[in-house]
This record gives sequence, structure tokens and C-alpha cells, in this order.
Amino acid sequence: MTEQTDARPEVGHNGLQWRILVGFIAGLVLGLLAYTFARDSAWVSTVVTYVTGPIGQIFLRLLFMLVIPLLFSALVVGIAEMGEIRALRKVGIATLVYTVIVSGIAVALSLLLVNVLRPGQGVDRQAAQDLLARGADTAGGIVQASSQSASGVDAVLNLIPSNVITAMSNNDILAVMFFALFFGIGLLLVSTPRTATLKNGIEGIFEVAMRLIGIVIQLAPFAIFCFMFNLAAQFGWDLLFKLAAYVSVVLLALAVQMFGVFPALLAFIARKNPLAFFRETREASVMAFSTASSNATLPTALRVADEELKLPRRVARFVLTIGATANQNGTAMFEGVTVLFLAQFFGVNLDLSQQLFVMLVCILAGIGTAGVPAGSLPVIALILGSVGVPPEGIGLILGVDRFLDMCRTTLNVVGDLVAATVISAISSEESSPLTEPA
Repeated sequence: MTEQTDARPEVGHNGLQWRILVGFIAGLVLGLLAYTFARDSAWVSTVVTYVTGPIGQIFLRLLFMLVIPLLFSALVVGIAEMGEIRALRKVGIATLVYTVIVSGIAVALSLLLVNVLRPGQGVDRQAAQDLLARGADTAGGIVQASSQSASGVDAVLNLIPSNVITAMSNNDILAVMFFALFFGIGLLLVSTPRTATLKNGIEGIFEVAMRLIGIVIQLAPFAIFCFMFNLAAQFGWDLLFKLAAYVSVVLLALAVQMFGVFPALLAFIARKNPLAFFRETREASVMAFSTASSNATLPTALRVADEELKLPRRVARFVLTIGATANQNGTAMFEGVTVLFLAQFFGVNLDLSQQLFVMLVCILAGIGTAGVPAGSLPVIALILGSVGVPPEGIGLILGVDRFLDMCRTTLNVVGDLVAATVISAISSEESSPLTEPA
């Protein structure tokens, strides 16, 4: 799975990104014109109700249809692959623990910044409530009212599904992901020909789901046009200022993780000079930024770990290969910032338990986000629906997603190299027999 997860054909990917950008700009411009010159016209309401609204909802429903099998299979296989190198079982467990802890720090930081800076506040409240009501009606069973969410002990108990099929049918994403995590650990612990066949079958589900997501994403330019027209026609010029604030907060969150958390991990755990680390890994950083692809950067990252960082080869090879799929700090942060920004934009107040829900989903989703253009889109859409925010709000962020994708991929790749350095340091007592080439 890790060899295919982020394999993006750059020509097709760039072509889609240009089409999404064209759809974003066209929808924004026409929506602003409608807001400026025909704000209260009946034809605008007719177009939104019978044309652009339904087209956008078709796109969202296709994503919702595929997101549960995608997340389940990605998480199961992502965890199970940590047991493929039997001699590195302890390193695999250390990698899993490290990934969860550092991803948790990353998401917590991003949520803190959004709560402090509040980039989504200040828009037309009535327009936000109107679109929120429309989104709640059209999202159907996906959207759950915020007031119905469990809290306290019930919230903890609800993490463990009594019936995983019922959890899937109810779109109980945390319960499904808990089962996937538990099931993946089971595959990690049991190594028989039958479990190998089962793992291959689940990996097949992942590949099919990812292929179908890739087909659905081809509809994104049309859906983004519709989303942006609807949003701009209702919110007008406020949209541009809020979009700039959103981009600034995402970049700030990524910078805090890159130049705050990572140097602390390197200095205090790995006993590595952070400045030397960033100098030695600059080639991988440039490759990640230019390709916006973790797996396209993987060969460069492996060579940097071997020749520049001088890490034990099999440990680095294991951690970096798994990390290309499972250790996606940048993606987790991006998802967390986006969900809270859109909640603020639409005037949805998320309490502590709901923000913890967002945090947990972002951490777990980072273990298996689909490696297709806009691969985090299904996860964001499902989280939005789960906390009562109109999923069509994703149209706001896709026009700037290419640049943010380059930035968060750079953080993902550097984070993988930090993880390899830290894991090599804490497992140094068992590293010596593993330094020979595999």
C-alpha cells in the first residue's frame, strides 16, 4: 500500500489543479457579481436551489459514499504493515506510539491557534445561518446536530462500537476508526497465510476505493464552481478577507510544528542539532515542496537518511516507508484548521468534546489519507457533516489547496525524517545488528 498511496501522476494532477483553480475563480467572480448587482434577485435563488446546489450535493454524496470503506481499509493496512519486518517489531510499535503522540501535538497546536486567532469570525451571521440550514437539510443522514453529540463517559463509551456495521451505517466515524485501529493491531500481532490473504483483500478494498475517489475528484472543478458561486453570492467580499486569514493561520500552524516542535524533539530526544538536521535534509524538503507528494519524495528521503543523517538503514527504511502514509502531521493540521475555520465561518460553536472529536479523527485519518489530488477532502467533508457544518464549505479552501498542499507535504516529509532520527536514537540499543543493508 505504501508504494501506491501517494503516487500521483504529475501531469494529470497538475491538470486537475488548474481546472479546480479555474472553477474556483469562475465561481467566485460570478458569485461576487451576483452579490454586487443582483443580491436579492429571484433568479439567483432559483439557480442556487435547482442548479448549483444539487450539482454540489451530488459531488458530496459520492464522497460520503466512499469515505467509510476508504478510511477503514487505509487505517487497517497502515497499522498492519508495521509488522511486515518481523525483526523490527519493537521499532514498529515505537513508530506507532510516536506517530500518535506527535500527530496529537500537531493537531492540538492547530486547534489552539484557530481558537485564539479565530480567522472565520466576522461574516454575515444571517447569511451563514441560511446556508447552514440549507446544508443541514441536504446532507441528509451524514449531518448530526451538535446538540445531539455525546459527552463525558458516554462519549468515551461510544468510541467502542457494539456493532461495527451499525456504526458504519450511522456514519459514526470515530467508532469505525477505533474498530479499524483495533483490527489493524490484530493483523499486526497475527502472522499466518490466512491473515496475509485477508490483509491483501483489505488492501484491495483500499485500492478500489482510492480509484473511485480519483474518478469522483475529476468532478471537483464543476462542484467547486457551484460551491464558490453559492458562497460568494451570499457572503460577498467578506469571503476574500476570510480566505486570506485562513491561509495565514494554516501557514502559521505548519511553521510552529516545523520550527518549534520538531527542533525540540531533535534536541531533547534524538540529541541532534536542529540546524544541522535542516541543513542535511534540505534536498528532501525542496523535493517535497516542488512535487507535493510524499511518496514521490520517498527515494530522496531514503538517500538523505542514509548519506546525510547516517541513520541505521533498515530502521530508517522502515520508518520512512511507513511514515509516507501514517505520519502525516501536515495533513492532520490542515484538516483540523479547516474544520474549525469553517465552523467559525458558519457560526457553529464547537464545545470541548466536539473539538476533541475533530482532533481524534484528524490524528487517525492522518494514518491513511488517500494519495490522490485533494485526498483529504473526503475526511474533511465527513467531519464537517458530523459536527453540523455545511460540507459545501470545502469549496472555500480548494482554490488555495495546491499551495497549501506543497507546504503541508514539506512538513510531512520533514516530519518523517524527524521520526526516523528520533526512533533510531531511542532504539539505539537494538540498532547495531540492523545497520547492515537489508
